[in-house]
Amino acid sequence: MKPTLQLYRNAVSGHCHRVELFLSLLGLPFDSIDVDLAAKAHKLPAFLAMNPLGQVPVLRDGDVTLADSNAILVYLEAQYAPGQWLPRDPVGAARVQRWLSLAAGPLAFGPAAARVVQLFKLPTDPKDAIARAEGLLQFMEAELGRTPFLVGERATLADVAHYAYVARAPEGLVSLQPYPAVRAWLARIEALPGFVPMLKLPIGLAA
Repeated sequence: MKPTLQLYRNAVSGHCHRVELFLSLLGLPFDSIDVDLAAKAHKLPAFLAMNPLGQVPVLRDGDVTLADSNAILVYLEAQYAPGQWLPRDPVGAARVQRWLSLAAGPLAFGPAAARVVQLFKLPTDPKDAIARAEGLLQFMEAELGRTPFLVGERATLADVAHYAYVARAPEGLVSLQPYPAVRAWLARIEALPGFVPMLKLPIGLAA
């Protein structure tokens, strides 16, 4: 049977990888459709009809079309694994939401932004992005010193949302060496059944 799920993505995007990773962790078959960002394919009318903001990823599930990686994670969890990756109790749900907010803030403007500077050789000083990345990693290190995953004893959407850009932080000249708990957490994510790695680029420091 042809998969009903179609993921429009780009291989270097951590936002796309978090959706790919979650689809794989859920064991859901999907068609992966590469969007050529260099050729501005994400700004063409056909793509803008799916996401007027012109950003990847976009997920199509039958008649449903969704953009924004964190929103897609929430949809997939509710549709295909309700209660398994996003707690339904008020405190648990709020704790995961806190990390999703961090993923859209310090993660995106920290390690993700620092990586973009190196990846595309932008004429931008990455100092502020690196400082934000280190601040986030210090916070994660403290949290992961208490629990194996970001929200307790089992993996949640919080972990899925953070994995790619933390794992690839060295590509943005952000070393993971000072953060043993974070590195152990990455290994736990990579040991989950269904894990798929993100494309690793030959830039930055050694992890």
